[in-house]
Formats: sequence, C-alpha cells, structure tokens
Amino acid sequence: MTGIIGHRGGRNLWPENGLTGFRNLLDLPVAGVEFDLHLSDSGEVLVIHDARLDRTVEATGLTRSLSPERRKVTRLKDSADTVPLLSEVLEVYADSPLALHIELKNDELNQPYPGLPALALAEIDRLGLRDRAVLTSFDLGVLETCRDLAPDVRRLCSMSEGSTRARGFEASLAATEPLADYIAIHKDLLDTHWTEVSRRIAPERLCAWVCNTEGELHHWLARAPGFITSDDPALACRLAAETPAPA
Repeated sequence: MTGIIGHRGGRNLWPENGLTGFRNLLDLPVAGVEFDLHLSDSGEVLVIHDARLDRTVEATGLTRSLSPERRKVTRLKDSADTVPLLSEVLEVYADSPLALHIELKNDELNQPYPGLPALALAEIDRLGLRDRAVLTSFDLGVLETCRDLAPDVRRLCSMSEGSTRARGFEASLAATEPLADYIAIHKDLLDTHWTEVSRRIAPERLCAWVCNTEGELHHWLARAPGFITSDDPALACRLAAETPAPA
C-alpha cells in the first residue's frame, strides 16, 4: 500500500515547516513527514526550506544569518509559529511511528553546509530515532557523506528536471540507484520516464512528489509507488483510503 508523506509539514493546510502543521500531522494516517534543514551561522539546525527567509518568514535576508535571538521572535507568514529547530520537530515525533524524511538543503550558493549531516545525526541519536530517520538530498555528495557517517541510516535521493539536467535522466538514475534506499522523483519527470523507472526500481523504493490535486493523487495511487509526498496530506490520505489495493 502506498504511504502518504506530509510535505513540509503539510504546507497547503498549515504554515510551511511550522510546528502547528507538524503537530497536526499526528492526527492524520500518514506514513511519514518531510521537512528541510539549513544550518545557521550561529550553529543552529533550522527547519526551513529556502536559503532565504523572504518567501516563508516575516523577515528578509539569508536563512543562515538568522540568529537565535532573532529566530525566537520571527514568525512564519500568516502564523504565530516561529522558525523551529530540528530538535523541536524531532521531539514532536519522538513517540510516534512516523517515518522522518529529513532533507539536508544546500546554502544560497548551492553548496553543502559543512557539518550539517553530523549535526542532524546527533539530534536523531539524542532521541534514538535512527530506525525511523531517512536522510534526503538532491546532492549525491551529501548522501555520500551521510552514508559514510551512518551507513545504517536510510537515505533518499530526490530527483527533478533541474537536478538531472547536467547528466541526463538515465545517468542520474544510474548514479542514484546504488546510493539511496529510496528515490523520490518529481511527478512530471516520473511520468515522462515511468516505463524505465518502473522497470529498474522496485515500487517500495519509489516516491512520487509532490502530488496535490485529486487528479494527480488518483493517477499516482493507481500506479502504487511506495510513497506519495503531498502538500495536502489530508486529501491524499482520504483518497488513499478509498483506492483499492493493486491486484
């Protein structure tokens, strides 16, 4: 059965990557939650998607420049929530069964943050969550670092039109396959290459992202990948419950 992953804490329902959404996901029959990490210049592991604050936060500037003092009073847009720390998000899920898809983002120059994988693993280990953690990235070098630091922690590689443009899709998939336990492919790219992907990748290793409308969700639930990532996990869970299991 296809599991539903709440993308950025269910950003179509609640403020993106906010504690309100992360807590509300506990009331839905999702298989897991996905969220994003950046590293601040002060050493805090922040849960936020962009390398700049402007789109999702009532502030401007580089995400890495957010100081602890400023973070505590800077709200997410249209929300009373502030930018959470990785430690705060993991504590929400410490006693739940949900898979934790933790994406390690690159900085404003698309360079990996030195030390971010080790810091993320330290927080995961603090709460004993290695068996539920899935470290994710578009960057194969970041995933190689994760493998070297913690070969027992599962890894997911995300693929998009942009991330596969330089190598081409086939070469990108070939490079990704031995490194990642799971492969998450943007729904449009996956649709284009479905025949090849479904021949090479077992369904339980495959994730379609990000599927938000009834049409998209019906389409991908019928194809039955292991996971579907959605910004509207409530709709996705309802449709998944209504979809017969594949024969």
